[in-house]
Amino acid sequence: MPRTVPSPRAALSRPPWLTSARVLRTEVLAGLVVALALVPEAISFSIVAGVDPRVGLISSFVMGVTSSFVGGRPAMISAATGAVALVVAPLSHSHGVGHLVAAILLAGVLQIVLGLLGVARLMRFVPRSVTTGFVNALAISIFIAQLPSLRDAGVAGYGVLAAGLVLLVLVPRFVRSVPAPLITVVVLTIATVLLHVDVRTVGDDGALPRTLPTLGLPDVPLSLDTLRTIAPFAVGVALVGLMESLMTAQLVDELTDTRSSKTRECIGQGTSQIVTGLFGGMGGCAVIGQTMINVKVSGARTRLSTFLAGAFLLVLVVGFGDVVARIPMAALVAVMFLVCYGAFDWHSVKPSTLRAMPRSETSVMTLTVVIVLLTHNLAYGVLGGTLLACVLFARRVAHLVEVRAGTDADGRRRYTVHGQVFFASSGDLVTQFDYAGDPTDVTIDFSDAHVWDASSIAALDAVGRKYADHGKHVEVVGMNPATAALHDRLAGRVSAE
Repeated sequence: MPRTVPSPRAALSRPPWLTSARVLRTEVLAGLVVALALVPEAISFSIVAGVDPRVGLISSFVMGVTSSFVGGRPAMISAATGAVALVVAPLSHSHGVGHLVAAILLAGVLQIVLGLLGVARLMRFVPRSVTTGFVNALAISIFIAQLPSLRDAGVAGYGVLAAGLVLLVLVPRFVRSVPAPLITVVVLTIATVLLHVDVRTVGDDGALPRTLPTLGLPDVPLSLDTLRTIAPFAVGVALVGLMESLMTAQLVDELTDTRSSKTRECIGQGTSQIVTGLFGGMGGCAVIGQTMINVKVSGARTRLSTFLAGAFLLVLVVGFGDVVARIPMAALVAVMFLVCYGAFDWHSVKPSTLRAMPRSETSVMTLTVVIVLLTHNLAYGVLGGTLLACVLFARRVAHLVEVRAGTDADGRRRYTVHGQVFFASSGDLVTQFDYAGDPTDVTIDFSDAHVWDASSIAALDAVGRKYADHGKHVEVVGMNPATAALHDRLAGRVSAE
């Protein structure tokens, strides 16, 4: 019988983990490592949100599995996060879990709407200095978040931490087929159990779920009062979740030299949010720490690792809860410390880099870090840094318009405008002319300039009026087609005489 040869198109459409045992092993082990790292994080965020630890764990499972199918960025991990927990905490404490879940459902709908409206395109306006500040603030925040786990750790706890850091550094030199974090966690767990070392474990942070999650709607009245109560929190979750997810996706794009669909990511986050709410979860978004473990530390690149992270999390906490509860927190803290070190952009704070970098860029990066550390909210830091970058940019470009004066052969005064004329720079335009001293006829040449908005047309009208007040005539020449069309449409109509 003739052998069937698969078509090139079919071969190209296959996931890489189906055709490579090495890729499959990498994705499976990466998913397991991420699942282990998600356990203490989900429990901690549940406490922040004021809900049972089981809610955070279920949220992480549902978010991870759902986003692996509908998300736009392969290998990015979505789960319960501290940013979302901080937003919904006041609602949970004042109105209960039912209103929290309703807010998560509404936030998911808003994220889908924002995705369809193209909000992801706004990411192009986030400057690199903000992204650098985001990454550095994130690394510092993750580091600080681990410190409570070391409180009252004692000599034994710090000993486990030190041993974990040593293993994380040494293991990759001898073993590359298995992620060092997985080996570290397994070895230290076995050692602490066999040696009866008294250290804080995962089980000490809260009870793990024993049953599978079930579908259901929140037990809240369907009324305008309920909508008014949950709407502000839903908007907060939607915006914070999308911003953190899009920033994380952009970071993974840079790490992997690949592109992802940010619009699909917005819609996928909204879909995951709705599914999480239907299972009674507290919502979430992309988690940068576990994403770095998955992509940078473990080398995962496909959706399989994202799916398995959620699946393994459910299996671990439901089927092997007693075993997971014995994992020493210090071992997981050591893994997160390694993530912090790898995530921080050390080059950005080198003295040589700071000396070469413009002060405005350094200021934007610093402000982003400071806001995040003060508010414990990455979204606020990104907004603050981007706003400062816009202000500094506006100050720079406000003086980019240059007007050069000259005289034609017939004695006519000629001004040549150079640069981009828009609302920030048009104010300078009015001050560049000698209204009283110029001759009767004046020419303004826009051959080397472009006019962008109504503010600039209003400024040009003001120039014409000032010359008219002195009994002089102005002729504007050299406008490119776009500028001429805007001028013809708005000249004399922008402001009252």
